[in-house]
Amino acid sequence: MLTIFDDLLITTIMESLYKFAYDKAFLGALILLIAINVIAVFLEDSFFMKSVMPLFIPVFLIFFFMKRNTLGIVFISFLLFSFLGDITTMFLYEEHIIEISSILYAASYICLLVMVVPKLKLIKPNLVITAYLLIVLSITLYFLFVIYGLLQAVVPNSNEVLLFGVKSLVLIILGFVSFTVYLSTQSKQSALFLTSIIFFGLSSILNYVNLYYLYDWSFELLHKLLYAIALFVMFSYVMDLGLTRTPKQFRLNQNNRYSSDAVLS
Repeated sequence: MLTIFDDLLITTIMESLYKFAYDKAFLGALILLIAINVIAVFLEDSFFMKSVMPLFIPVFLIFFFMKRNTLGIVFISFLLFSFLGDITTMFLYEEHIIEISSILYAASYICLLVMVVPKLKLIKPNLVITAYLLIVLSITLYFLFVIYGLLQAVVPNSNEVLLFGVKSLVLIILGFVSFTVYLSTQSKQSALFLTSIIFFGLSSILNYVNLYYLYDWSFELLHKLLYAIALFVMFSYVMDLGLTRTPKQFRLNQNNRYSSDAVLS
């Protein structure tokens, strides 16, 4: 007859095995998507390359619902805007399509900003950290101003340049807030969120290099890989907000509510 200790030990082992198998499968999905992108680039099939990008969010969502059974409104909005933005990238041949794509991605970043801003309430002011962050923000905004001026001289469509400035500004503010939260908490969750934002920013920069400066297949591939990794890390961040459960526990607790943190995200 099993004792309480034995039952607890078996449950812990099952949870560990489930988490190990799940993490491997989730990482495998990312590697598979990266491999498909690499194949598309080597085939030099433009439509194939563009049609792979909208697969990222649906594939990651499948794995998300294997572990969690609820999504917050803000995170749903982020996924929706990002997915629509991914779809429009398949048709980036006309100016108005590029504008729509920029608006959708900017809206998705605003959703992420809504997710992380409440965490600032938990942070105690620190004069040294505040001064450091303000210096970093000032330098970043200066470079954005310089790049914005260069684009005005190169890109004839003023709306595209304006949307570039808006999207970049949202990303900068998002990165600034995420970095502030990380420096103050130094938790695993804040590190995951900040990492995701960094990859989103790098992906966005490469996308603009491709659009307005120099198109290169390697830049196109790297842009998509960075974007895929950013989504992967963001999903990991959201899934990490709740407890890992075994499949049995998942079925039994489908109607349970999660913390307000998880619901918000």
